[in-house]
Amino acid sequence: MDLMKRENFSSGAPLEEKIGYSRTVKIGNFVFVGGTTTTNSKGIVEGEGDAYLQTKIILEKIEKALEKAGARLSEVYRVRIYVTDISRSKEYMRAYSEFFKKIKPVTILVEVKAFVRPAHLVEIEADAIIGSYLVRK
Repeated sequence: MDLMKRENFSSGAPLEEKIGYSRTVKIGNFVFVGGTTTTNSKGIVEGEGDAYLQTKIILEKIEKALEKAGARLSEVYRVRIYVTDISRSKEYMRAYSEFFKKIKPVTILVEVKAFVRPAHLVEIEADAIIGSYLVRK
């Protein structure tokens, strides 16, 4: 049985080492980007109060995390979006469509009670397969 190589990628967030998690894990040609928020490296929540901006910042961070692991946004096949206020879905999805309208990964938008930091309005995960491509019919 052949084993697939696993690589962990850090975003540099202090809690990654303290708690024990990675921003991104690559196993073979599969890339998994964990829950991503707008907290920057200084611990500041960017885009506070702005659902559209937080979503856009997160998706930019996810794109960089994918690239660090050798993947592209166009290879994303699944996105999970967690929000604290589903009534603002148009704002979240406006930013989402700027990144994924043509890629069309499977997606879920779910309302949750809260995040660890109350200033977070949205948290997003993404999965990709390196080497995958969209077939148009």
